Order: sequence, then structure tokens, then C-alpha cells
Amino acid sequence: MVPIIIESEKFCKAVSWFIPVGAITLCPFIICRDKSDKVMLNHESIHVKQQLELLVIPFFIIYVLNWAYNLIKFKGDTETAYRELIFEKEAYDNEENVEYLSTRQKWSCFKKES
Repeated sequence: MVPIIIESEKFCKAVSWFIPVGAITLCPFIICRDKSDKVMLNHESIHVKQQLELLVIPFFIIYVLNWAYNLIKFKGDTETAYRELIFEKEAYDNEENVEYLSTRQKWSCFKKES
């Protein structure tokens, strides 16, 4: 699936409650501040794949629960809680690899690295 990319700095600012948001994926849309940022678009495209695997709504439920758990684990440190989300770890680890989505295995966000 090819995501629909929307450029909206206002929307990204509006959803920046806990950390600055450069882009957000609401499958099938990627809403971003700047469409020319290829690394960010690849990062968000990984989230599209994750959301499709989990049929969208469960993705957001797991995302919020994982974030709440991380907030407790990291004593309210919102940046670390965010960076340690299972979905974000996969996306950040692979955002610079433009070939990643073509080789990505299903459910990769749930697999532990050895």
C-alpha cells in the first residue's frame, strides 16, 4: 500500500502534546511538516506497515499501553518512553534503510534483536 502524504505544519504542531511531532501516521495517511524529508517518510512508512498488520485500531491500543508502561518504567521521561516504544524502535532502527520495507518480515516490531 502506498500511503497518502499530506503536508500540514499546523496539524503536526497541534498534536505535539508531549514531544515535538514532525509527522504522524494515521493509516493510510502520513501527515508531515515537510514532504521532502525522505528519512522521515521511510520512518512513517514503517508505521503504515505496522498499522496494517495490526488492523490499525489494535496498533493504537498497543501503542498507548506500551507508552504508559514506558512512562512508569522511565519515571515520567516522555522522550525515553517514546523512543523505547516497540513500534518506534523498529522505525528508528530502520528509517535510513530505504530497502527495509521490501525485506521486512511480518511482525518485526515484536521480535527481539539478539
